[in-house]
Amino acid sequence: MSAREAIQPTLFVPHGAGPCFFMDWNPPDAWNAMAAFLKGVVGTLPQPPRAILMVSAHWLEAEFAVTAARQPGLIYDYYGFPPHTYELRYPAPGNPVLATRVAGLLGAAGLPSRQDAERGFDHGMFIPLKLMFPAAEIPVVQLSLRGDLDPQAHLDAGRALAPLRGEGVLIVGSGMSFHNMRGYGDPHFGPVSDEFDQWLTATMEAGPAERAARLAHWDEAPAARLCHPPRAEEHLLPLMVVAGAAADGSGRRVFSDRVLETTLSAFRFD
Repeated sequence: MSAREAIQPTLFVPHGAGPCFFMDWNPPDAWNAMAAFLKGVVGTLPQPPRAILMVSAHWLEAEFAVTAARQPGLIYDYYGFPPHTYELRYPAPGNPVLATRVAGLLGAAGLPSRQDAERGFDHGMFIPLKLMFPAAEIPVVQLSLRGDLDPQAHLDAGRALAPLRGEGVLIVGSGMSFHNMRGYGDPHFGPVSDEFDQWLTATMEAGPAERAARLAHWDEAPAARLCHPPRAEEHLLPLMVVAGAAADGSGRRVFSDRVLETTLSAFRFD
């Protein structure tokens, strides 16, 4: 670690609904608080990161994979939105050296992975980062989830990647703390999302061993499967990676808002 580099926190952030921050919505202020939170993240960091490792809910592979292109393109993997949202740009460079480092750390932990020099950045990456780091100057490597959705494997992956925090790398999980498409907009899911969010918050605030044990069995939490239906928990799993990368650090909720009748939260680990 350079003498100039501080240990970076790890973050789990909500990325909203498609390109929601860059279009009109009804109600117009639905995503304002979340956008303000994302824009304010940079001011809470010990220093600007040397690079970013982004774990997106929108990339699943049989084994972990990392982007390895020098200048990845964008994948507009959302549908039915206004034409201008398919012209959004986020020309952040990739970082093949970091991709190799990520793959090496995962391999040393017994977690097979591969590097993908063709894959671009999906909207789980570029939508929140356009708000968090709008200049798009910081190199980014994106990490996939594993298609078996095994929470322990994702906790283990995060634990393997923890050394990156001391190398100036900001590890960000991009997902949603509530992600039941049938629940958005339904007031009956407000109390349901609250119950699960309270469990998540208590879990993040627990000691590292208890936190990991609870996350490994997250589906036993109150209202868990109403908030993340079976085989559709990909929006929660980035949290496992960043919690694992927290190692012995402490966690806390740093943002929460009521959107589309549901509670959506962000968490940070230091």
